[in-house]
Amino acid sequence: MADSLYQRNYGKFIFIASLCGALSGYYLWYPAIFFADFVSKLFVNVLELISIPLIFLSIVSTISGMKSFKEMKILGKTVLKYTLFTTIIAATIGLLLYIIINPASIVDIVSDKNVQSTLLTGSYAHFVSNLIPSNIVQLFGQNGNVAAIVFFALLVSFATLQLPKENKDFLHTLFSSLFGMMLQVAHFVVLLLPIGVFGFVTQLFYNVQTQQHEIASLAWYAICVLLANVVQGVFVLPLLLWYKGISPMYYFKQVSQALALAFLSKSSNTALPVSLSCASRAGVSERVASFTLPLCSTINMNGCAAFMLITVLFVSMSHGMTYSLFDMIMWIFIVTAAAIGNAGVPMGCYFLANAFLAGMDVPLYLLGAILPLYTFFDMVETALNVWSDLVVAAVVDKDLTNK
Repeated sequence: MADSLYQRNYGKFIFIASLCGALSGYYLWYPAIFFADFVSKLFVNVLELISIPLIFLSIVSTISGMKSFKEMKILGKTVLKYTLFTTIIAATIGLLLYIIINPASIVDIVSDKNVQSTLLTGSYAHFVSNLIPSNIVQLFGQNGNVAAIVFFALLVSFATLQLPKENKDFLHTLFSSLFGMMLQVAHFVVLLLPIGVFGFVTQLFYNVQTQQHEIASLAWYAICVLLANVVQGVFVLPLLLWYKGISPMYYFKQVSQALALAFLSKSSNTALPVSLSCASRAGVSERVASFTLPLCSTINMNGCAAFMLITVLFVSMSHGMTYSLFDMIMWIFIVTAAAIGNAGVPMGCYFLANAFLAGMDVPLYLLGAILPLYTFFDMVETALNVWSDLVVAAVVDKDLTNK
């Protein structure tokens, strides 16, 4: 009875937690801020704890239950098709908005040349070298490489499909049971989400109140980045759902918890347990959701593509570089490929943009002025990425159902 009452008023608890967090952070009530810092770290740790096994088990349990490698190939091709489509559209919207707003010509930029952008020395080379860890403990250990886990899960899945039927059935039952257990753990965590929301919202408003960096000179650039995310999330993705015969408003309401968590935590992987639960509640088949969402959380980066394109053009053109229309169009495909291959490291999009600009011999100190803004950009982009993941899962499920 108590659980039923709590679940019926779950949305109200989320709202109350958000309101209390906003007031605590805005008015700098430090006891609440310290508590929020502790709670948010604890909540993220719990989500990360279950995210890694969820990613591995969801992929393996799904593929091991398929009849053949051919069935897996059909599902993978469908996911990749919509991932490429939505990412290219996101980058194209970013380019069109950049051309219309043209922030490099509007803004008289004043940057402190003493500010040096932070370089993640060797991060991407290190990422590639760690794609295949030397042992399984390292793979599932602290700060596990998500792309490496996906790679290992696919490797185990391919091997399972080649086993005799009795062995394959046994492993499918084992992995499916473990995956079901982890989903139940995720359900318990979701029930505690209001506490996590309080911590995240308190920190957000505290950071806004204590932020001292001057961002007025970059307002048009910020508008360009945020508007690209809004257009993709509010118009393009809902239109794709509508075209496939899925109600955008209904689906959005069903998955809103995952989007809120993605926005506040700035992590697609952290939001994955909630995304899986929401997709199932929205009617997406477990087979499609458990394969598509973990894969998309690694390769489907709509917000990242738009951010990289706008940032590279803005910073380089602010330093006098010029581009033909053909050059700009080519950047759509460059950032699409980079976004899909984006390493699972914190601020990955920021460092990819950094790497592009360094390769073009563009001074990087302007990225130091962008860095304070990126915290909020990252929140919006992560929410868009998770929304895109969930939309792809829904349309893939619809396509496969109609076949």
